[in-house]
Amino acid sequence: MTKVSVVIPTMNEESSIGLVIDEVKAALEGVRPYEILVVDTDSRDRTREIAVGKGAMVVEESRRGYGRAYKTGFEKASGEIIATLDADMTYPASDIPKLADMLESQGLDFITTDRFADMAKGAMSAKHRLGNRVLSLAARILFRVKVRDSQSGMWVFRRSVLGGFTLESDGMAMSEEIKVEAFKKSKAAEVPITYRVRVGEVKLQSWKDGMGNLRFLFKKRF
Repeated sequence: MTKVSVVIPTMNEESSIGLVIDEVKAALEGVRPYEILVVDTDSRDRTREIAVGKGAMVVEESRRGYGRAYKTGFEKASGEIIATLDADMTYPASDIPKLADMLESQGLDFITTDRFADMAKGAMSAKHRLGNRVLSLAARILFRVKVRDSQSGMWVFRRSVLGGFTLESDGMAMSEEIKVEAFKKSKAAEVPITYRVRVGEVKLQSWKDGMGNLRFLFKKRF
């Protein structure tokens, strides 16, 4: 079976990282060969210690940025398939085997996920919902890509396709950028998932990140 590298960026996630790693292991143990890479951006709590204790490989990345953490993780990954998750228990790691199977059986290169298909009450604020819908609409109009949830952070894809992508953002905008690249340059699909209430502190800066993402879409397009 094809090996899966699960890449998880972290910054001060001691309350949840152990739970996420346990869920990944429960999903993939005996199903597929796998590795778990925790890309830690200078946590000041026990995140790294917990991750190592749970059997994950910890990659330290001193440069801040959501996109930067993922790029570093992708460089270190050894699996032919890469899966991504946030470290806060919001995404269903149990879906990784199913999505990896779909990737291979349907000849896909990239799968992203739609959180709006089944979202738990309280999992996303009204402000975040509105911002996401604006950003997703902008991506559809500017790049003509059929993406309902441009900000989802759970993807499963073939590592080989990264060589054909142009990923300029080191910040939050990398999430929408990688989807634009995938839908324009490879065989991609969007799949519904269940999105859960997060464990731990919210770190997203709604207004700043949202406006930054919107500016990035226009810059990339024009």
